[in-house]
Amino acid sequence: MGEQLVTSFIAAAGFGVLFNAPRNALIQCGLVGMLGWVLYYGLAAEGTDAVPATLAGAFLVGGLSQVCAKFYKTPVIIFNVSGIIPLVPGGLAYDAMRNFVENDYNAAVQLAAKAGLISGAIAIGLVFSEVINQVIKKAGRKRIVK
Repeated sequence: MGEQLVTSFIAAAGFGVLFNAPRNALIQCGLVGMLGWVLYYGLAAEGTDAVPATLAGAFLVGGLSQVCAKFYKTPVIIFNVSGIIPLVPGGLAYDAMRNFVENDYNAAVQLAAKAGLISGAIAIGLVFSEVINQVIKKAGRKRIVK
């Protein structure tokens, strides 16, 4: 588990560097990515399918990104983009392409479909997180006005 923590932190923080995130936000970027990966990994280890586990991890990344953005006065996209990197199904997409090249179309289609579903779960998790954040903000504004 320690290995998973370290590598997911380095991956998220490293992509923060690639995307020119502010230096003072790199540790937070790494932590957001690491916590999203830990949730995914924990759910997958308990037997949850990769798609719902990725959805939960992406939702957590989105929520933590909102919190970090507000606390550190930095755009949400800084934390979202670098934090989501550990969840991206790059290995599955590579395997799908390799199977296409090797003319193993049955395996290739299955892997490509799974990579597509995981990618969709990432998008849905981030969107749900943003929607819930907007609903909470709107409810807070209505209470203040009344």
